[in-house]
Amino acid sequence: MVQLLLAACLLALAALSGGCSSGSGSAVVVLGPWTGPEGAAFESVLRELSRGSGHRYVYKGTRSLRETLVAQLAADAPPDVAILNSIGELTEYAIQNKLEPLDPSTAERAYPPWSPTLKVDGRRRTYWVPLKVDLKSLMWSRAGSSDADPRWCVGMAAQATSGWPGTDWVEDILLHQAGPAVYTRWATGRLDWATSPEVRRAFTTWARLLKTGGPSDTERALTMSFWGTPDPRHPDGDPRGLLGGSLPGCTHEHQASFVRFVYASRGDVRVEPAARYLSGSAAYKNTFEVSGDMAAVLTDNPGAQELVQRLTSESGREQWTRAARPHLRPFFPDRTDPQPDDNATAREIASYLVDDANTLCFDASDVMPPVLRDAFYRAVLEYVRSPYAATLDKLLAQLETVRTRIAGTQEPAGVRLQGDIC
Repeated sequence: MVQLLLAACLLALAALSGGCSSGSGSAVVVLGPWTGPEGAAFESVLRELSRGSGHRYVYKGTRSLRETLVAQLAADAPPDVAILNSIGELTEYAIQNKLEPLDPSTAERAYPPWSPTLKVDGRRRTYWVPLKVDLKSLMWSRAGSSDADPRWCVGMAAQATSGWPGTDWVEDILLHQAGPAVYTRWATGRLDWATSPEVRRAFTTWARLLKTGGPSDTERALTMSFWGTPDPRHPDGDPRGLLGGSLPGCTHEHQASFVRFVYASRGDVRVEPAARYLSGSAAYKNTFEVSGDMAAVLTDNPGAQELVQRLTSESGREQWTRAARPHLRPFFPDRTDPQPDDNATAREIASYLVDDANTLCFDASDVMPPVLRDAFYRAVLEYVRSPYAATLDKLLAQLETVRTRIAGTQEPAGVRLQGDIC
């Protein structure tokens, strides 16, 4: 055990370039998911916010966010602030008393469905708040391509969470076919995976779509990154994206609004709501799935609470918008916040998010407890390789076993949330 803690502490040291403590004085350590151009944009925001604050903000971005944070928590060396996109993970940390409740002034910016309050030890409090958000129910396509016979771009690989582009498909299909009420029951652990016709139909609809329009090379879909391949012409290695030539011949991609910066310089890529492609109900055409990057405080460093308050304030979001390059300006959760307007695509996405949506529902797999979410990731990878009824029967039974095992040991994470995810 001592060796494990020492190894975790050394990992934390290497990751944060600091000591095995949250720091003292003016240092506030932030761990987040953004690297490359996105990470540089966020660091520029922190530099702006540090002016006159009396604090020095130290940021470390990593694509292996969960693994890094788990190691730091094991070493009792957490960052002061962590930025996560999983409500399921955040819920676990709050129940384990790893999170500090947010100051009331910050909790006011905890908009639903990104930040439902949490009931821990009989007390209802807010433990995280969205910094930036993304719209997930979107289709990107090459201008001039036929919508009657889309050739789907599918890249399922990611560093630590391969499979999530597939779960996004299944979630979006289920939301638009079955509606927010069924979607909420499923995401919060109250729907049987093995016997639910809605869950089965979502999987089979996805398989039918990919069979008729997807890349014929299944192995390529499983091993291709959702980012595509790096563009050798770009000085900082920006990816070219699946529509940018990584998968020749594909015309349509189901991806969230964050992919906008990949296609910002291309004039031949368009975006639209995903609903009409998903065999859904007309009643849910203006229902959108969303995700978010939420900030939580993990230490009693007063500078951590202050930083989260600054980042989520109106002035902080205006500074973020000014500091980021145009195609990296974030979307924010409230219509009063500044939204990207650097090009027509950004303005269109912002209009869907704050004007056209009748209902917003948080990403289902990010609500699930991590063990169930990870099993869901693995299941979609296996289903892509073998999209047959017998395979689906086996996978849904396995997922239901995981769900019932969690329910037998503790209340499912979503049930503890005070407020809907839609």
